[in-house]
Order: sequence, then structure tokens, then C-alpha cells
Amino acid sequence: MNKLDREARAKILHLLCEGSSIRAVTRLTGASKNTVTKLVVDAGKACLDYQNRTFVNLTCKRIQVDEIWSFVYAKALNAPIEKKIAGQAGDVWTWTAIDADTKLIPSWYIGDRSGQSAWEFLTDLRSRLANRIQLTSDGHRAYLVAVAGSFGDDVDFAQLVKNLRQRAPRWRSTPLLAPECLGAIKTPVYGEPDPEHISTSFAERANLTMRMNMRRFTRLTNAFSKKIENHAHAVALHMMYYNFVRIHKTLRITPAMAAGVTDKLWEIIDVVAMLEKWEAAN
Repeated sequence: MNKLDREARAKILHLLCEGSSIRAVTRLTGASKNTVTKLVVDAGKACLDYQNRTFVNLTCKRIQVDEIWSFVYAKALNAPIEKKIAGQAGDVWTWTAIDADTKLIPSWYIGDRSGQSAWEFLTDLRSRLANRIQLTSDGHRAYLVAVAGSFGDDVDFAQLVKNLRQRAPRWRSTPLLAPECLGAIKTPVYGEPDPEHISTSFAERANLTMRMNMRRFTRLTNAFSKKIENHAHAVALHMMYYNFVRIHKTLRITPAMAAGVTDKLWEIIDVVAMLEKWEAAN
């Protein structure tokens, strides 16, 4: 992998960030699978380190949170019990927070769907904020205790509780359809949240972007992550690309520029340059 020049690295990372699988990238670029995998690992570590240092004292006002499901190694039903116990196989949930105004994703967490994961995720989010926010989540009960434990009284928190009805597939060979939403109830929980801004639409749209731009999240394919560590590195790389490189269609700038985190439009070659600095320091 060290023999790849900056342009080759940029091409590989760009393909990965636009939803190509590792094997597709190897066919398109001629790089080996091990080379691409190692680049993902190193880039993920560098991107995580950079964003951890950059996303501090943020002046966000309205944050939406949500979780997106995926799996590692094998689905929970088929995963070896010893790997499930060790957290190396089965269901994996990626918790995300998005600023409703700038569309920045300042915090994310990879784990299960328990209250402990919710607390760790929200504690990290709280540490990056400089002021009081309005926070909106779905009806997941884990948020009720986690928000109180991480934010205390310094938050205006509400839940958007949806009434869902499961739809059965028309044919036995087709997967389950997404539940049908029959309505939603805006439920203030803590503080004084503005009813007009109780929504999770941006968080759900960000989840769709993750499924479209990360092959590991695509349903009904064999492109899932084989290791939880590689899954985390791929998520960190995606967040870097989403926050700093990809221009938001509505804002016409990147989320990082809208949030005042950076004053320039990054290109994928800038991500590679940042990776090289991280490699030199480590």
C-alpha cells in the first residue's frame, strides 16, 4: 500500500465513499484487496482522529438523533455464539446525530441498541457542544434515561413517536417491507422544545445517505463488514467525506463549511494529504 501515490489513494477512497465495494474497487484500480483494506483502516483512523479534534465547541441549536442497523460477520441468527458474546458478530447499530441547520454530523457511535450505548453516544455528543440545544429522537426508550444522564437539565428534549404497522411481503421470496407509518405524536420530555422543530426527518435522510454511500450498509448483499473494526473505520471515512467533501444539495456548501468548522471546500485529495500527515505523526 505504501507504493500507491497520492492520486491512486484518492481514486480508491473516492470510489469507496461513493458506494463501491472493495472487490469492485480492486477491479477498477488494479490494487489488491489487502491494499484497499489497509487503506480503509488507515484512512478511517486518520479521519476519526481529525474529526475528534475538530468537532469541539460547536454552536448547534437543533440536533436530531437516530440509529441505523447493520451486521458484522453474520446476521445474529447465523452468527457463532462465541463471536456474538465477544461483540464480533451479529447486529451492529450506528447511532448518529445531525445538526438540522447545517446538516453536520458531529457525533456517531457504533455498538448495540442498549441504554449503555445510548448514554455513551449522547455523552460524546454533549462534550462537543458549546450551548443548550433542542434534541429530538424517535420513540426508542433508551433515550429517556440516556438524555437525562448525559445532558441533565441543560437540554430541550422531545421524542417523535411513530405509529407503525408491519407490512407482509406479497411473495414468500421477497424480504419484509418497511413498516407503514400511520401517524406520529410529538412528545415533549424535558425542557421546553419548540413543537415546530420536533422532527427526525434529517436524521432519517442521513441514514439513507449512509446506505447509499457505504456498500457495507446495503441490504441483501454480501458486502457486509467481516470485522467490527473495519466497519468502524469505514463509517469514520464516510463521515469525513460527508462532512467535508460532499456538497450538500440544499446548502450548496459542505456541512463543515456551514457549521464554521472549515472555511474551504475539501477535495478527496485533501483527505489523502491529511492521512499522510497522520501517518507521519504515527
